[in-house]
Amino acid sequence: MAGSINQESITSNRPVIFGEVLFDQFPDGTAVLGGAPFNVAWHLQGFGRSPLFLSRIGKDEPGAAIRDSMIEWGMDVGGLQTDTGYPTGMVEVRMAESTHSFHILPDQAYDHWDIDQCPLEAIQKASLLYHGTLVQRSETMRRSLEQLLSAVDLPVFVDLNLREPWWTVAEMPRYMQHARWAKLNDEEMETVGRGLNFGTTELKSAARQLQAEYQLDAVIVTRGEVGAFCLDKATDEFIEVKPQGTDGVLDTVGAGDAFAAVFLLGLLDEWPLTLAMHRAQAFAELICRQRGATKADKQLYQNVLKQWSGHQGTPQTS
Repeated sequence: MAGSINQESITSNRPVIFGEVLFDQFPDGTAVLGGAPFNVAWHLQGFGRSPLFLSRIGKDEPGAAIRDSMIEWGMDVGGLQTDTGYPTGMVEVRMAESTHSFHILPDQAYDHWDIDQCPLEAIQKASLLYHGTLVQRSETMRRSLEQLLSAVDLPVFVDLNLREPWWTVAEMPRYMQHARWAKLNDEEMETVGRGLNFGTTELKSAARQLQAEYQLDAVIVTRGEVGAFCLDKATDEFIEVKPQGTDGVLDTVGAGDAFAAVFLLGLLDEWPLTLAMHRAQAFAELICRQRGATKADKQLYQNVLKQWSGHQGTPQTS
């Protein structure tokens, strides 16, 4: 089908999500559970897809809180390791008037994930693997991920979360060597275009060069309030989606993770690419109308699934 997502080698419907889980610590003492891979896994669980989440927490109160939250949400904790020497991941959120910045603490439990403790058999039976780039900030973790990908031979979706100082242009080939799909935001696309000497930071031109450089099936670029676009290798066409509006936006944190989660659903269920993009955009907008990147609200996901079953707010497909 023209514009559909390449489904080669995907044989089952269970995704593996690999990466960091952490708490965002605010100056007032509030701690909010997050981490891009965890947010993606949370949404997939909300949609009933039972993702296998691979990460590592400390043997501490935050780690216990993460495990309890996963169990309460119905998530499989078989891929969640516990570290006795390193703490559960934390990010310090620093406020300055109307802006904020993030200080990602080094040497956290998720930086010490151990392939020898992972449920390899369960991973081998999965359909695809999602990972970001933050979890690869150390040489040890880059080697661990390479060992995992070599052992399971799954198609890979890479989310380029380029967080200073935890990435380098020189490592791009290692980030991307197994990837079939890549997602990044507009600022990251411009950064990659400059870093890889594409000769342009114009988004579509840079996306086309990124696709060619790594032979990607699709490059997805999210653009905040402007929407998103995707370059489809099969048709060499750009598919663009725009927001329905910005009314009711409370919090844009985690919007990209919501987008990625629904796009992954499209891969798992072989949706036409246009449909996947429209649904991903709409769900990201929905998440922006609530506080926080995740919410333990099963009705939210049931309502979205009901809309999809009735083709409400999305293009019809044949």
